[in-house]
Amino acid sequence: MLTPMLFLMNDVVFSLDGIVRNARMGGQQVRKLTMPSIIRMGQELYAGEPLLQRVRPDRAQRLGALIAAKAPTINAALFISPCQGAPPHDVTVRFVSVSFEVMADLYNLQRDGELDTLKADRRIWRRLAA
Repeated sequence: MLTPMLFLMNDVVFSLDGIVRNARMGGQQVRKLTMPSIIRMGQELYAGEPLLQRVRPDRAQRLGALIAAKAPTINAALFISPCQGAPPHDVTVRFVSVSFEVMADLYNLQRDGELDTLKADRRIWRRLAA
């Protein structure tokens, strides 16, 4: 049995199974992209929609797949926009590598309807006081 490829985008866990191998995600197009261009793309997306992972999960999932394709050790990304319509360069970005066990735990919490921003922050991002 294959283990699912999971990616945490802010506070939502996405399964990337099938996305990375999608025709639009594979081949020459992805190889030509650089990590800075993918980061800029993410900043532009989150500048336009700070809750992208909830409002347009398909786009957030594809962004996660691009990040994972370019940097396979990264399986979590945090994009923080100060407000909707902010300049893309004002969107802060952070990447981490989360152990499979922690990622599976987050996925299970999400499946059970118990994963929220606060739990994701306390487990991964540690931006808020405990």
